[in-house]
Amino acid sequence: MLSRTADHLFWMARYMERAENTARMLDVNYQTSLLPQSADRALQGWRGMLGISELTEAYEKRHGKIDARRVMTFMVGDETHSSSIVSCLKAARENARAVRGTITTELWETTNQTWLEFNRMLREGHFERDPGTVFEWVKFRSHLSRGVTVGTMLHDESLHFIRIGTFLERADNTARLLDVKFHALAGDYFGRHRADDPPEIDFYHWSAILRSVSGFEIYRKVYRNVIVPERVAELLILRPDMPRSLASCMNGVVENLRLVANEQSSETQRRAGRLRSDLQFGRIDEILATGLHAYLTQFLDRVNDIGAGISRDFLVPA
Repeated sequence: MLSRTADHLFWMARYMERAENTARMLDVNYQTSLLPQSADRALQGWRGMLGISELTEAYEKRHGKIDARRVMTFMVGDETHSSSIVSCLKAARENARAVRGTITTELWETTNQTWLEFNRMLREGHFERDPGTVFEWVKFRSHLSRGVTVGTMLHDESLHFIRIGTFLERADNTARLLDVKFHALAGDYFGRHRADDPPEIDFYHWSAILRSVSGFEIYRKVYRNVIVPERVAELLILRPDMPRSLASCMNGVVENLRLVANEQSSETQRRAGRLRSDLQFGRIDEILATGLHAYLTQFLDRVNDIGAGISRDFLVPA
């Protein structure tokens, strides 16, 4: 396969996944902002949204003071930066158009219609009237795109590069969400282990985090108990049977890398395999003992390194 074609497929998938994850994060923060809470805590949540996507500086240059409605508008419909939902859907559509002859008609039409419909919704004011409905629509269209991809494309290198992009982007976003939300809600809890000094756990905020990764029902099925931070972290980091966990994402990356391996990709495969092994044999008590923030920061660095290796080994050089 031409490296340019692989590059477009890889980034088409990443941008579609990024749009979905941004919608998920904004939706959960929008829902939790409606709960009774102090103004400072609500503001912290919206500041965290910008931090997850590394948009704090760009937002402050454009809007100054952090405001819930402005943050949502900035992260949904602002085309001046590449991390907004509208920019992600546009980039996904442009990458799909560039490889129109490689992907199926169904996948192209799904991607193109998503872009056109989303712009229509923005123009007609759907987002201003009901943000939650728009977020759900974005998630549904991403699910549809994934289903059409797996259900209509030949299971060859094209599909493997799409899946690598999806899993790599999902791992990055799940780690960012965990880092920001756990820091905000649990404070320094994960740095101490005193049974006589338990944290005050807000059930609704922890359950909202789980819902943002479609994990609430899964948590109930796996643990059959109240929601506690350690188990939320374990579910979203180490459980390979949780679709959006870090372990599950890295399993997908490693398996699809194996299927497209070439003469120069052995080092990237080794690094991806080592990261998967660390997750496979890791224990949540050890992770928390060393510090969740430090662990997730290192994970993000390693994921970015793997992404750079994939670009170097397979794709068009940046």
